[in-house]
Amino acid sequence: MPTLPFLLIDAFTPTALGGNPCAVVLDAAGLTDAQMQALAREFNQSETAFVSGSAEAGFGVRFFTPAEELPLAGHPTIASITALLHTGRLPLPATGTSLSLALLEGPIQIDVVAPSADNPQAQVLMTQRPPVFGQVHDPAVVAPLFGLTPEDLVPSAVVQTVSTGTPQLMLFVRSHEALRRAAPPEPAAYNRYRAGSDFFSPHVFCLGGATPTGQTFARHFGTPPDILEDPVTGSATGGMAAYLWHYGYLEQPRFVAEQGHWLGRPGQVNVQISGPRHAIEVVQIGGSGVVVVEGGLTI
Repeated sequence: MPTLPFLLIDAFTPTALGGNPCAVVLDAAGLTDAQMQALAREFNQSETAFVSGSAEAGFGVRFFTPAEELPLAGHPTIASITALLHTGRLPLPATGTSLSLALLEGPIQIDVVAPSADNPQAQVLMTQRPPVFGQVHDPAVVAPLFGLTPEDLVPSAVVQTVSTGTPQLMLFVRSHEALRRAAPPEPAAYNRYRAGSDFFSPHVFCLGGATPTGQTFARHFGTPPDILEDPVTGSATGGMAAYLWHYGYLEQPRFVAEQGHWLGRPGQVNVQISGPRHAIEVVQIGGSGVVVVEGGLTI
């Protein structure tokens, strides 16, 4: 039976046991879709990444939650590049490096900033898809799914699906207090609503970080068999950034997004938005990863 190398990596954190954990399986080209889905259930992380070689780019990655495959995911991208750097599959010159990463729906650009005296860890920068603004939702219908009321939302802020690669439901709340009261949805009602909508999962956020470094703070929910709350969500952070910039809630296109602190897994995402508010070109997110576990996977 073949043995494949795997790593457990904490993404969007400079220290182990923070940020968002991700299982990364290397040399995964021989796995079937069914095997990858079964392994994602076995690892039982919010996402598991399967890395292989690619004719289209230097490497290809596929992302699976315990329930389904995703076209794009942020923290597994940071984790995958960290795994390639750690195992020597991706050399890192002192000047840094850039590469294309083949995903389910086409390649994305990755830039890696080499460690320096000011920053002892490599920084992985992921350029996400140009944002797509999707369905606008009724706050009176959506807010109660998460234990909130329309009055908990920022006045006049639309509830909308935004995608920078994976469509996410954006709920912009007034305060940390409202954010703390938000709760994972009751599965039956939520799944009925989601089945008739256009989003993968919900992102609830407010202005003001969990620490003085952050400009935003967020929570991200799922339903079983996926985990109930994701510690740090890179794809949704990209959509949130596009939303906040497009609707004029951010003064600067570069900021730090924070998530996971109330789960005991604090994480920070460095965000850069390019383009005017009415015509955003790309959103770039970045951060570092820490290897926690290395092993061999026999199937």
